[in-house]
Order: sequence, then C-alpha cells, then structure tokens
Amino acid sequence: MKYKLLVFDWDGTLMDSQQEIISCFQLAAKDMQIALPAVETVRNVIGLGMREAVLGVFPEVTTEDEISTFIDHYRHHYFSPDKPPSLLYDGVFDMLQSLMAQDYFLSVATGKGRNGLNAALKRTTLDKVFHYTRCVDEAPSKPHPQMLEDSMDYFGVEPHETLMIGDTEYDLQMATNAGVDSVGVHCGAHEPERLQKHNPQICFENTNELEAWLSGL
Repeated sequence: MKYKLLVFDWDGTLMDSQQEIISCFQLAAKDMQIALPAVETVRNVIGLGMREAVLGVFPEVTTEDEISTFIDHYRHHYFSPDKPPSLLYDGVFDMLQSLMAQDYFLSVATGKGRNGLNAALKRTTLDKVFHYTRCVDEAPSKPHPQMLEDSMDYFGVEPHETLMIGDTEYDLQMATNAGVDSVGVHCGAHEPERLQKHNPQICFENTNELEAWLSGL
C-alpha cells in the first residue's frame, strides 16, 4: 500500500452535516439577538474550530465572554434531542469497514469538539472503526498541522505514508503544513476550485470513491 494511514475530516467529508451546523449557528445568533449569518458565510468556516468559526462569521462578537456565550448557545441547539441527526454520506460506512479490513490505519482530524465527535461516532457505530481521533479541543484549529502530526506519532508512520481526506481548503492546507498528501471531496463545504488550489492528489465528487482510487495505486 502506498499509504498506511488514512486521516478523515468528519463534517462534510464523512457526514452530511452542513445544514445542521448552519441551523445551529443561526439559532445561536437569534438567541443572542445578533444578525443571522448568511448560509454561505457559515459554510465558509465549516471545518475550523468553534472559536475561529465564530470570529469568522460574526465580526461584532469580539470579547471572549461573547464568544463563549455564543458557543454555549450553539452547543445547546446542537445537542438538542429534538433535532434530527445528520447522516453519513451514502457508501461511507461500508467503505470504512472495507478499508479497516484491508489493514489501513484509520483516523479522524476534525474541527468538532470531543463531545460532539464521540456522540457522532457512537450513533453511527464508527467508534469501532477508527483507531484514533483528534478534535479541536485537543489541538490547534486547522490548518495547523498538529492533528495530523499527533495521528502520525500515534501510529508511528511517516508523512509520505499518510493521506488526508477532506472537503475544505483548511483540511488540505493542514496536509500541506504537515508534509502529507491530500485528497479533496466536493460533497461538503468548499467548491472544487478552492480545493484544487492546494494541489490534492485527486478530487472526488463523493468520498466513497476513495477506495477504488486507493486500490489502483
């Protein structure tokens, strides 16, 4: 195998969660009585840590107290039991099971917090598939390379043995910063032109196309 370690982003790469994130941003803004953000504005920051995303969406939210309050409102809506859960993209579950059976190391590097990722992993039963995961409350936000560096250290693999798969330019920038190859997917937040600027090995319409491409390397 050319690659030993496959590191996946979560939102927009494995799970179709854009609408859930956008809705929670808008509900939190309503709670705080600030202008509701446009859909495209929120899509642009998906993949970043919450603090970085809030600063990117709301220039009027400037103090640490305001940022913390917004995040609390966001999490209240995100973890609401009345909210319908986001779903994995078609074919992703079976693809990951197959890659695990082929002895790839599988990891996640995500802008989600640990509580949010653990809940999603348990709900989808992918907690039994991934060997290691890193969240934004455990490492700096993308595109800082630490999440990838931590994954490589955990498995004892080198950058040339590692592949990052993501739907945003932050994922691909992180890969570049870590000296790691990347694959872009168009099913998530950022359009193909933004991904291509960061020289991925290839871009797919759907994440489940990855397995066939790997088998041809």
